Amino acid sequence: MFKTLIPATLALAAALSPWAASAQNSYPSKPIRLIVPFAPGGSADVVGRIMAEELRAELGQPVVVENRPGAGGNIGGDAVSKAPADGYTLLLAATGPIVVNPSLYARMSYDPAVDLAPITLIARDHNLMAVNPAVPAKNVKEFIAYAKANPTKVSFGSPGNGTPAHLGGELFNQKAGTTMTHVPYKGSGPAMNDLLAGQITVMIDNMPALLPQVQSGRLRALGVASETRASGAPDIPTVAESGLPGFTVTAWKGLMAPANTPRPVIAKLHNAAVKALAKPSVKKRLVDLGAEPAGTTPEEFGTLIARETKSWAALVKSTGAKID
Repeated sequence: MFKTLIPATLALAAALSPWAASAQNSYPSKPIRLIVPFAPGGSADVVGRIMAEELRAELGQPVVVENRPGAGGNIGGDAVSKAPADGYTLLLAATGPIVVNPSLYARMSYDPAVDLAPITLIARDHNLMAVNPAVPAKNVKEFIAYAKANPTKVSFGSPGNGTPAHLGGELFNQKAGTTMTHVPYKGSGPAMNDLLAGQITVMIDNMPALLPQVQSGRLRALGVASETRASGAPDIPTVAESGLPGFTVTAWKGLMAPANTPRPVIAKLHNAAVKALAKPSVKKRLVDLGAEPAGTTPEEFGTLIARETKSWAALVKSTGAKID
């Protein structure tokens, strides 16, 4: 079940040494880059821009979003892992590049668990299953019947090979007995554009990207791919309720920095991010997008990353998905 976790951060700041406190006071002294490892328009981009705006307000320096898409998020993650560990280059971390890709890619140019430092979990994302309105199915049960009746016609889009949206579609095929064709894109935005145009049939992707299109009537929601309904869209049933029991695919967004970034810098970024996430206005923006605001200590976020790296490895193995 999704829970909002906004832990206290004052103890962390109080524990810093005089030297650390001094380092905190001098940081930041110039603009910060926030690298989003996906194309503009997707959920990572939306959440990244919200956080950039709030971090600027908290830290007093511009936070510039830089989209670095490609290789399922690996290009952006690699760029941050090789940046100077000074707090001026950050990563909008997401489930795919951080905990899925290590099992999916035969070779990676960096190790997320070693080369990046956790700062905080930003939010947990509900995934939404949505179709173009031209598709006759009004719920998951009807969609499964439609997909089985049109085995060569139904396709699902994703932000790229190996992303949670890709694996979620493959898992849906497994559980529902369908044979949807996967169509990978370079980000959620391009995939959604083709879904809106009717070039693909369905997407199972982060709700922040899809929900506004559902609310406008340009897409039809079939179900939320979570154990519970989303706080921001309580009228949309879960996929399990709508016709496929046991199907869940969840994701998250977080904030990370290059490994070896000084502890006081991590602490200042953490405090700023958690303060922002505690604001009612920020909570509302995220909830309205279909996300559940979080806010954890770096250690808690690191534990989550280690745990989910193992669980996603099991899903990758079960689907047989691999990328050279």
